[in-house]
Amino acid sequence: MRIKNHYIGPNKPVFIIAELSANHNGSLETALATIKAAKRAGADCIKLQTYTADTITLNSKLDDFMIKGTIWQGKNLYDLYKEAFTPWEWHETLFKAAAAEGLVCFSSPFDKTAVDFLETLNTPAYKIASFEITDIPLIEYTASKGKPVIISTGIAEKEDIELALDACNRMGNNAIGLLKCTSSYPAPIEEANMIMVKDLAKRYGVISGLSDHTLGSTVPIVATSLGAKIIEKHFILDKSVGGPDASFSMDEQEFSDMVKAVREAEKAVGIVDYRLTEKQRKGKDFSRSLYIATDVKKGETITEENVRSVRPGFGLHPKYLSSILGKTFTTDLEAGTRLSLELINK
Repeated sequence: MRIKNHYIGPNKPVFIIAELSANHNGSLETALATIKAAKRAGADCIKLQTYTADTITLNSKLDDFMIKGTIWQGKNLYDLYKEAFTPWEWHETLFKAAAAEGLVCFSSPFDKTAVDFLETLNTPAYKIASFEITDIPLIEYTASKGKPVIISTGIAEKEDIELALDACNRMGNNAIGLLKCTSSYPAPIEEANMIMVKDLAKRYGVISGLSDHTLGSTVPIVATSLGAKIIEKHFILDKSVGGPDASFSMDEQEFSDMVKAVREAEKAVGIVDYRLTEKQRKGKDFSRSLYIATDVKKGETITEENVRSVRPGFGLHPKYLSSILGKTFTTDLEAGTRLSLELINK
């Protein structure tokens, strides 16, 4: 998968997304400052959400539309999204600001009009939010644009994932990423199930990653160690200003620390390679090998008393010990001499 100048996949760096979401708190200046902060923190991308209250829900206070059991308890959906949305007239400015910082910028569309709008901005990719994974017509329409499609699986059962993938494939789009996500705000770490990152990639043959709502950096680090190639985390300029997503967002210092930890985890994971580095080869000097343990005479029988496997590693490999026991020495040798095959009568 390629998004602008970023190649995403095996043996490539993790693509790190800072999710702006509602963390502009209705201020364009805050949104622009957040983009600059995301760049300083080491993000590769700033991601927006493109909807209005009217394109995502209905203006109703019937019980179905009232939020229960979350940090937004007591609000109705329309009021929440009216507070949280990013004005469409800001988008072009935000895309340009991201480009000026060297950041990728794309968005999550929540209906077809949002896709059409984002196409006018030459968005390089699309993100399907967790709660939209069941909106097959939206996924088909988004995938039909031929851009990479990254899909969060926060509320998805196996069938939901397969329907979404089929929708992309029907449109001839195979540039797909699946993000393991727990749609809880904030999400309990014990529900992260990061083993799914590896399974999603293997089972569906796609790039896998993480859209994270847990607190801290532990889950992104674990995801990286299990092969995540995309990590998305909500980013906020200053938690003290509050807002719908503030409680599960990272500020600049936290995000920067996470990026550093993820990059270190990438280095630690490394590649499958049984060759030794020069430093590792030098370390073999301290391994075991066979040495003369007591002074011996020519013709004397080799025993476990006069030949031992000890450190350092300059002598004969210990694998030879059983095969040389009972043979004899070719010459007088003093204790501490490296054993070699030339010193043994064959």
